[in-house]
Amino acid sequence: MSGSSPRSVLAGVRLGRLVRHEDGRGAFRELWRASAFGELDPADTERTGDRGAGGRPRFVQANLSNSAAGVLRGLHYHRRQLDYWVVTAGRALVALVDVRPLLDRTGPRALVETHELTADHWVVIPAGVAHGFLALEALELLYLVTNEYDGGDELGFAWDDPAVGVPWPALSMTPDGRPILSERDRSNPPLAELVDSLRG
Repeated sequence: MSGSSPRSVLAGVRLGRLVRHEDGRGAFRELWRASAFGELDPADTERTGDRGAGGRPRFVQANLSNSAAGVLRGLHYHRRQLDYWVVTAGRALVALVDVRPLLDRTGPRALVETHELTADHWVVIPAGVAHGFLALEALELLYLVTNEYDGGDELGFAWDDPAVGVPWPALSMTPDGRPILSERDRSNPPLAELVDSLRG
């Protein structure tokens, strides 16, 4: 892992680029090392005050996602999970939406930023920051998470919610210029509805 290159204004979000060692035989990349990554901050992995199994947070599951060009996954939200994403091949537009100001009632709206990530770039996404990505070309994404999947913390809101205003681009690779979505992502509610349910 290397130091961060692009910067984020969202608390707990970090971005950087892997070091690639390459020669005539191929390439090697170190994707994650505990000593370089540092301790995980409990504040970045738990937004509800519930500590789950207790102890310091740690990565417990790794996933590999492949997406065709034009696929959009998101916007997904976790209350108790930190994600570490590494683009291993391809190019993605990553959208980050900080929902914490709305839930904590410290701000009038969610904060939004986007980053274009290519192979060897990584991003750390704390709990409370919704996330999604658009595959700008065929994409392979590795991600480590601090919760094993059980569906209980898999929340989301509409990728195109006008109140959020993520600046997704029109696409040349789809017939209508719109992204390819899962049924789940097509039916996610507006952010205001998700926030109301989490506050209730």
